Amino acid sequence: MARYAISRHRRNVIAAICTLAVTAMCVFDHSCASRAPSRPAQTAESQSSLDIQKYHGRQFSVVKVVDGDTLDIDIPDATYSHTRIRLWGVDTPETKDPRTGPMYFGKEASEFATKLAFGKQVTIYLEKDRKTRDKYHRLLAYIQLPDGMFLNEVLLSEGYAYADLRFKHGLYNKYKQLESIARSQKKGLWANVTPEQMPKWKQKREHLTAEHAETAEVNN
Repeated sequence: MARYAISRHRRNVIAAICTLAVTAMCVFDHSCASRAPSRPAQTAESQSSLDIQKYHGRQFSVVKVVDGDTLDIDIPDATYSHTRIRLWGVDTPETKDPRTGPMYFGKEASEFATKLAFGKQVTIYLEKDRKTRDKYHRLLAYIQLPDGMFLNEVLLSEGYAYADLRFKHGLYNKYKQLESIARSQKKGLWANVTPEQMPKWKQKREHLTAEHAETAEVNN
């Protein structure tokens, strides 16, 4: 009788251990499944390829101007009902960035871009050999207005934007020249802007340019 009781006890212990082991495996499998990505991460190359097919050379309506260099067009992008565009090669003064607050000539640049683009049918052009998105996943683009002019270039030519020299693009040198001409003619913000009113990246470049000029003068 005692031997039977011990045997039955052992069987119960073994069964309990097996049950715990199966439960632990199920929990582990569920945990691993919850951590696993639902789909492979999209590469920058595949994203660019999709963007070229979807946007390049096509016309869309501008439904919102966020500020001088950022706007929305009327085509869904992922979970959004619109696509947000950041203009290639230009940087207008901020109007909504909480880190800087409204910057000098930001309001004027935003109003100018709104006048030119809001509600208009524009044509989107991307750079096929460069990334099509910035770190905020905004589409990087050149925007051609109904009159054939490019918004990026008009902003520079009329002094509403700085040529953004932080990132290389196909029209880098042309945009530097457009800024230089607007500056020499004191158009737009160039009439009265001071270095302290410029974006931080531009202030650094202005400082370096001044240092190089001083060094060249001394050497001469």
